[in-house]
Amino acid sequence: MGLNADQARVRLASDQQASELAEQAKASLGDAFGGAWIDQASGKLTVAVTKPGLSVTGAETKVVQNSLAKLNGTKSVLDLMSAPASITSWRVDEKSNSVVVEVNKNTRDAAADAFIATAKSIGSTVKVEEVTEAPTPLYDLRGGDAIYMGSGGRCSLGFSVSGGFVTAGHCGTTGTSVSGSNRVAAGSFAGSVFPGSDMAWVRTNSNWTPRPWVNRYNGTNVVVKGSTQAAIGSQICRSGSTTGWRCGTVQAFNQTVNYSQGSVRGLTRTNACAEPGDSGGSWVAGSGFGQAQGVTSGGSGNCTSGGTTYFQPVNPILSRYGLTLTRG
Repeated sequence: MGLNADQARVRLASDQQASELAEQAKASLGDAFGGAWIDQASGKLTVAVTKPGLSVTGAETKVVQNSLAKLNGTKSVLDLMSAPASITSWRVDEKSNSVVVEVNKNTRDAAADAFIATAKSIGSTVKVEEVTEAPTPLYDLRGGDAIYMGSGGRCSLGFSVSGGFVTAGHCGTTGTSVSGSNRVAAGSFAGSVFPGSDMAWVRTNSNWTPRPWVNRYNGTNVVVKGSTQAAIGSQICRSGSTTGWRCGTVQAFNQTVNYSQGSVRGLTRTNACAEPGDSGGSWVAGSGFGQAQGVTSGGSGNCTSGGTTYFQPVNPILSRYGLTLTRG
């Protein structure tokens, strides 16, 4: 908002006071309450009232036609209606004392006009605004969460990067479509190498936001700060969609593992367990586990009896594809 630290503190305190006053006015005015809002320039609260002569100590008042209860009632009726895709939203706008229906002017059609006509027939409180954008759900990219390939199978997300995320190469070939943990389309593999290496990255669509997080599977996230390689003997933990959060130590660098599909070079060996579906998931170490290490490749054993697990270091993935790690 262009405020310095002192101005921001004053504004936050003023906003808090105004918010409390608005709630008090709503309770005391009852059906005469028409809404309340803070003026962005002055920071002062305005309370809308439906009866002349009413006042609220500490706030300016404005006489309006419709009570907030009436506006909310109109919106509740709209909530029961089925809207076409070109109707992007509807809301109670306390400042204009109306119920605003937004329609995408680029896709406005007969179905939208019919919805608007019905909405206006409910009452004079309804206004229409034309917009040029259509909202879409937004989802977070988080290390360790499940990803699903269009070709079948489940892996785990490694780390968020500029434009998407990294994972294991054996999870999908270039062009393979990917859905997130909620099964919503996320994007497709923009690059993949396996065997030889076990690295890939997925370019995601605009519905997904890269976050500097790794799922600890206990209700909290690790915040990724960098990608400094941990020394042999360091404690290290991994996150994956099958077995969650598991830990061990780094045992060796630059190990070549001969899978049935071919050899993979440059892997790091650990004694942390993993199981199918954990592939591609995050490995972290360092203070607060804030240093990204790599993505799960494969191994032996399981998380009941224990085992050996290998990961593809993350820095070579970033270097190969010119990616930037998302950091907190």
